[in-house]
Amino acid sequence: MKVTHFHFGKDGGAERFFVHLVNALAERGVEQSAIIRPGRGWRRDIEGAATIRESHFRNLSLDRILLPLKVKHMARREKPDVLMAWAPRASELMPNYKGALKISRLGDYPTRLSYFRNTDCIVCNTPGIAERVRGLGWKREIRVISNFTGTGRVEAIDRAMLDTPADASVVMSMGRFVERKGFHTLIEAVARLPGIYLWLLGDGEERDNLHKLATDLGVSSRVRFAGWQEDTRPFLAAADVFVMSSSHEPLGNVILESWAQGTPVVSTRSEGPQWFMRDGENGLMVDIGDAEGFARAVEQIVADNSLSTRLAERGHETLVGQFSREAITDAYLQLFASKP
Repeated sequence: MKVTHFHFGKDGGAERFFVHLVNALAERGVEQSAIIRPGRGWRRDIEGAATIRESHFRNLSLDRILLPLKVKHMARREKPDVLMAWAPRASELMPNYKGALKISRLGDYPTRLSYFRNTDCIVCNTPGIAERVRGLGWKREIRVISNFTGTGRVEAIDRAMLDTPADASVVMSMGRFVERKGFHTLIEAVARLPGIYLWLLGDGEERDNLHKLATDLGVSSRVRFAGWQEDTRPFLAAADVFVMSSSHEPLGNVILESWAQGTPVVSTRSEGPQWFMRDGENGLMVDIGDAEGFARAVEQIVADNSLSTRLAERGHETLVGQFSREAITDAYLQLFASKP
């Protein structure tokens, strides 16, 4: 089985899952190649599992014109069984090549179907995305195959690394610093929780605004901006609560990663979490933008060890039962094998 991937993402949950899946497929004997953009920090994580080619594939680059021709020639030469495009932009690169199953994998809601003119099957990582695709008029095949994350536990970091008292309660979140991630709401919530520290892992265009908000609210001494981390698991293992504060989150890989480290989760009632989280059972859920609601939920977990333990255990059960590496990899292999 030969698979060629097109992936032009940056850094985040979608990229972590791409790395996970490429490595899982390699372990099953799948021969893979991948076209990615230059300078990706996660390139080294797939180097042993796939042959890598680099291209900018931007609107104003020469590759925007030449790469589609190169990809079609490459497919004819290498004869992959599967061509797999990750997200709409990469799907524009899909050649009109009859010798392979052509898959577009979506982790967010598309705005139009024109990206997928040469796609045979769209894989959606949640039922909600699949509904959107059907609602836009897609008549070809759709599969719902979600993400998985590693379930191995790691040792927690020493909180002194982030200048945090060992006995303090720590709330953590992570992701790209953009408005829809709701980190401003989380900082407002922490301002209502004296003595509780907040760790934010990531970076992005809202960084300066978030720093300013923490200062304006008088909590900068309790907020730690830790930047992008190659391995977030030791930070998750050290936190008391993970908060996913997004206003729009198609799935929520960060929740799965938190459950893998035994960390209880508070999440907004955004699209993805509403599919697999059950309020009060495997996590606590809060309305989007509700800083007071986040503060109450965090306070509940910090004050009640039995609640914290129960939410973490039920979350881990959900992770293993619904998002296991074996089940998700099997689903992709079954799809690949369906090539006419």
